Amino acid sequence: MIIKDRRAARDLRHRRIRRRVRGTATRPRLAVFRSLKHISAQLIDDDTGRTLAAADSRSKAFRAQYGSGGNVAAARAVGELLARRARELGIERVVFDRGGYRYHGRVKALADAARAGGLVF
Repeated sequence: MIIKDRRAARDLRHRRIRRRVRGTATRPRLAVFRSLKHISAQLIDDDTGRTLAAADSRSKAFRAQYGSGGNVAAARAVGELLARRARELGIERVVFDRGGYRYHGRVKALADAARAGGLVF
């Protein structure tokens, strides 16, 4: 019961954030999803509903190099990978969508790595 309440509370926070945060082709939304084992992030153009770039810790190549995807080091690596893919597409500015999660730990590590990789938000 508590897990359902916690998940529902996160969904409410995410919906509240999504009312204010909107991505475009020139400034896409950097959306973060975090689970206990993995973390993923995507750059989304909300005008067309398309994902422009994505990076996550679920791929075999990523797991072979970094091991577990549920730690801060993996989140940092995902942020760097996403920033590199965004630069290849010519994207420099994004809007950060923390997905209802606290800006702490893995979410913060991903955001800091994306900033260090050249994304501005």
